[in-house]
Formats: sequence, structure tokens, C-alpha cells
Amino acid sequence: MRIFQIDRSRVVELPTLVPSADALHRAQPEAASDRPQAYWWISLTRAEFRESQAEVQAALQALCGRQLVDLHVSDLLNEQLPSHHDYTSDYDVLVFRRLVGDGVKSNMAPAPSPTGGGAPGVTNPPASRAGLTALHNIETLPVGFAVFDRVLLSVHPDDGSIRNQFASRLSDANDVAAAPALDERALTARLPTGPADLMLRVINQIVDGYLELRRELSRQLDRWQAELLDTHSRFTRWGALMQTRQTLRHLNEVCEDQRDAIQDWLDELETLEPDEVVAVRDHELLQVRSRDVLEHIERVTHHVRRLEQDAETAVQMHFNIQSHRTNDIMRVLTVLTAVFLPLNLIAGIFGMNFEYVPLLHKADGFWIAMGSMTIIAAVLIAVFWRKRYLSRTAG
Repeated sequence: MRIFQIDRSRVVELPTLVPSADALHRAQPEAASDRPQAYWWISLTRAEFRESQAEVQAALQALCGRQLVDLHVSDLLNEQLPSHHDYTSDYDVLVFRRLVGDGVKSNMAPAPSPTGGGAPGVTNPPASRAGLTALHNIETLPVGFAVFDRVLLSVHPDDGSIRNQFASRLSDANDVAAAPALDERALTARLPTGPADLMLRVINQIVDGYLELRRELSRQLDRWQAELLDTHSRFTRWGALMQTRQTLRHLNEVCEDQRDAIQDWLDELETLEPDEVVAVRDHELLQVRSRDVLEHIERVTHHVRRLEQDAETAVQMHFNIQSHRTNDIMRVLTVLTAVFLPLNLIAGIFGMNFEYVPLLHKADGFWIAMGSMTIIAAVLIAVFWRKRYLSRTAG
């Protein structure tokens, strides 16, 4: 469990879930200076949230005067819940599924071991099978967000990698924000302006994992396409290819749910009409960031659909190539049959069991028959060659 107090000038990680009186006082706006309110980010893993529901609800009551309803608590604890958006008059709930597995090691895996290897207990696959492993290990887990006016409650999978990485980014931004800024707009760009902005930045980091995964998917499918279109190899991994298509279809469904959730969130944002000038600007920035996240999700969706189409096209082209090869073989065999058919006819005629057959009892009869057969075969081969019946289809 990690708790942060954030305003537009600093980030402070608190040691306890219960806010102190001094922290609550600092969070109040100062009448003399137009200083914005501070807000809190309470981030827990799903196991921690399950064990400390009472403490979390008490902290929300102290900070916001509101608590989560039981249905939303169940949603945040549910590991099978798809991406979706829900709301009440006091807060919004957004569930967003993130990637786990080999496909997101570069963004979401635990830090490497001191020996320089990968994550503990994880064996990196060979380079030739890295893409294949990534395709077969695409899994997702939900990250839940409850967005209050002054609190962001986030519930993460048990590894907590997204939370830890973003907390490190907040710490770096806090160091930068401590330096003199050129203006307030530059300072705002370094630290999230509120719980909703913080949530969107975390979601954007999750979506970046899907964008990185596109490269591995593309590399693997490119290798398979090359193997499918190679006329000198026999493709045998049909089970793996079918599993890949099912994985891509599942990934497309996940992205569709994510897009619907962000679109619902964006629709709700558009219905709000803040009064103050600062609130209007922050509201517009939220809309811009929400549309940016939506555009990233649509890019992933478009790419996954294109990969599905490429895989289907490669399979169709593979069978077309095999069909052309079969046609070439059958055409050559047909030509050979047509060449030997008159030769068999001549051999059959001279093999009849009649006593008097022309040329049968002559000394040069054999050579006459062989010469005739050779001339007929050469003429037929020349005719078929001229008609390109013996030419090979360009592969």
C-alpha cells in the first residue's frame, strides 16, 4: 500500500493511510493566495484492498466525506471484470485491463535481478521464438480506479508494477517541480493537476504497453507469413497459428471494452460545466488527455485488426500457392501422359498376337518403330513446350 499527497508543486508519500490534521490543513485552499487544493492517491494491490477495506473506507470518509458503495467494492476486487466505466453523484469508477506476461516485460515486468538477467524465475526465450511466446502469453488483469474530487483510489494486481513505475515517475517529476519553473503551465505539465488527471496518466502508461506489444506481434506474424509463402518449406504449426488468431481476437475485444470505457468517461466529462477559469482550463486539459488516450486505444485496435487480416490473407495465399504447385505438378504429369500415349499405342499394335504384322519380321522393323516413336515424342514435347504446358509458374 502506498499513499501520496500531491499538489501542483510537490509530491509527498505518506507513511499511514489516516491523514494527519496538518495534512488536512495543507489541503485546504488559502484565501490570500489562490493555491489549489492538494489531493491524495491511495494505491493498493487487490490483496491489500481486500484486507483493509474498513481502513480505506474510513480514510475516504475523512478525506471526502463519502465512501465506496458495496457494488463498486466488489467490482474493484473482481479479477474477471472487463474494462468499463460507472459513476455516482460523488465519484467515478473506471476499470481498465492491463497486460501481463512476456509481451509487456519491457514496460511492466519487475526490475531485473542484479546479475543482469530477466525477472526472477523467468527464463527469456530464444530470439527465434520470442515473438511466438509473446503471442501465446497475452493475458490481462484489471486495474480499478475510484475518482473522487480530492482522492484517487487505485486497486492494482498483486505485482503492483504499474503503480511502482508511476510512483517513480512522480518522484522524478517532484524533483523537477522543485526547480524554478518558467510559468504555471510548465509546472502543471510536470505533476498531475488532480485525481482524474493522475488516473488518465496511469491509464496512458497501461496503453503504452499495448503499443509496445504491436512490434512483437508484427515481427512474429511477419516470420510466419514468410514461412507460409515459402514454396520450399512445409508449414506445420497450424495449431499455433490458430491460437494466435484467437489471441488477436481476444485482444481486439479487450481494446473494444477499453475504448467504450474511455468513451463513456469522455462523454461524462463533456456534460460537466465548471465555473471558474482555472477549473475550465483543467477541465479542457482532462478532455484533451482523455481524447489522447482514446486515440492510442484506437491505434491498438486498428493494428490488431490489421494483424488479423494479414494472418488470414497469409493463410489464403499459402493455400493458393499450394494449389498452384499442385496444378503445376498435374500439368506436367498430364503432358507426360499425353507424350507417352501414342508411344504406348504403337507398342500395343506391334505387341498384338497376329501371325502377320507389317514390319514385325523385317530386320530393320524395330529401328523403324523406335524412330517413329522418337519423332512423335519430340514433336509432342515441342508442341507442349511452345504452348507453355511444361513451363513452371513463377513463385
